[in-house]
Amino acid sequence: MTSGEDTSVVRYERQGPVATVTMNRPDYRNAQNSAMTYALDRAFYRAADDNDVKVVVLAGAGRHFSAGHDIGTPERDAHLPFDRTAGLWWDHSDKEGAESRFARESEVYLGMCRRWRELPKPVVAAVQGACVAGGLMLAWVCDLIVASEDAFFADPVVRMGIPGVEYFAHPWVMPPRIAREFLYTGDRMTARRAYEVGMVNRVVPRAELADRTTELALLIAEMPRMGLALTKRAVNQAEDLQGLHTGMDSVFGLHHLAHAHNAETAADPLAGVDIAAMRRHGADGSPRPRQAGA
Repeated sequence: MTSGEDTSVVRYERQGPVATVTMNRPDYRNAQNSAMTYALDRAFYRAADDNDVKVVVLAGAGRHFSAGHDIGTPERDAHLPFDRTAGLWWDHSDKEGAESRFARESEVYLGMCRRWRELPKPVVAAVQGACVAGGLMLAWVCDLIVASEDAFFADPVVRMGIPGVEYFAHPWVMPPRIAREFLYTGDRMTARRAYEVGMVNRVVPRAELADRTTELALLIAEMPRMGLALTKRAVNQAEDLQGLHTGMDSVFGLHHLAHAHNAETAADPLAGVDIAAMRRHGADGSPRPRQAGA
C-alpha cells in the first residue's frame, strides 16, 4: 500500500512500513524557512501516528540534502508568526532584538530538533550533496545517516562569529578534536571522512542512495515496534547522560550572546553574512575546489 501527498515544501509518502519525508525546495538547495520547518513537523507527527509506519526516512529533493537555514531566499519568512508547537515561548514576530530572536530560535531551531529526536520510531537520513549548518541539525536528529559519495558536511557559522548551529551536537556526533577542526575551519568534510569519524553509518553511490536507504529502513522495520522505541529511548538517554541536552542548553546561550554581539558591533545579528558571502566560500552547496578530509 502506498499513500502520498505533495505540498509546496515537503512531500510525504508511505510504502509499506516506511514513510519517506522529503524536503522539497530544490531550487534553493532545500534551505529551511519556517514554512518548511512546520511542514516537517506535521509530517513527522503523521508518521508517528500511523500504526503502519515502522521507520521514517528523511530526504531532500534535488542535488542537495539541505544547505541550511533560509537566510535570504525570496520565500524567507523569519518575520512571520506561526502556530507554535515545540515550546511555550511567546510569538517572536511582534518583539524586537534578542527577545524576538531567542523566542523564535527556541521554537523553530532547537525546540523542533529536540522534538524530532524523540520521535519514537527510527529515522534514517538519506544525505546527498550539501548538508550544511541547519542541514546538519536535521541529519543529526536522525538515528542513522546514509550518505552518498558526493555528500559533504560543513558548519560555517563561525564565520559569522557564532559558535556553531543551534542544535550543538558536534562533540557528540564526532570526536571533540575533529569537532574543533570542523568548526574552526568551517571546511567541508567529505562523506568518506564523516564515515571514518563515526558521524555517518554508510556511504553509497549517489545513484543507489534512495534504494540503499530504503533497504536499511526495511531491515530495521522487521524489529518489533516497542522494542525499537525503547531502544531509541535508551540510546538517547545515554547521550543525555553524557551531557548532550545540558550541553546544548549552555551553547544555545553562547549562540545568542554572539547574535547580540553582532547586533551591537556589526551590520546585523549575522555579522553581515548573507547568501552572497556564503557562496563566495562555497558554504551553501556551491562548487568549491578544496574539501576537508578528501
